[in-house]
Amino acid sequence: MSVIDKVVAAVTPPETEQERQQARSKAQAAAAPGDWLSLVISHHVQIEAAFAAVKASRSAQERLRAQKALAILLTGHSNAEESVLYPALSRSGEKSNAAMAYTEQAAAKTQMAALELLPPMSQDYLDKLEHIRGAVAHHVYEEESTWFLELKEKAPASDQAKLTERYQEEFERYVAGDAREEDDAVPLAPAASRSVGAPGRSTHS
Repeated sequence: MSVIDKVVAAVTPPETEQERQQARSKAQAAAAPGDWLSLVISHHVQIEAAFAAVKASRSAQERLRAQKALAILLTGHSNAEESVLYPALSRSGEKSNAAMAYTEQAAAKTQMAALELLPPMSQDYLDKLEHIRGAVAHHVYEEESTWFLELKEKAPASDQAKLTERYQEEFERYVAGDAREEDDAVPLAPAASRSVGAPGRSTHS
């Protein structure tokens, strides 16, 4: 972990696991089955699992495969949010939150690129991975606790179905295309089939 990474981590204490679970429950309660918010939450759960899979890998080859699957998920998810949800958030009067969301995701992409340069079984790699995971977890907390609840509340009802359609389209545009090129990548089901269940129901096992 670089000096800058350590400083950022020190001045940005993470939320507690309880606070994150409360935020997720709140977001699930606001979501409807198959809508854009349920898809976002589903992707957040998959991303958390993908980080865990990278950390748990027992060989360099296994870790690089898991890292590739994580990168596909993160990029597809962030592309969809940046193309569809953050502009809608800005239009809803939440311009500062939208700007922060773009900034945080740009930082995560930069750090993921840096991760690729590190020996996959080294401690530096694990330190960097944990820093990225913590930053993404904080970003997810912000989305699930406030930002996307604001969008759900403020965006016109007539726009909600369009947001769902466009979010899913942008996510699958990247993920499906990348998965076709990587035959050995972790299989990813269509986004609609991975949406969370009834609002308020936890997706965690």
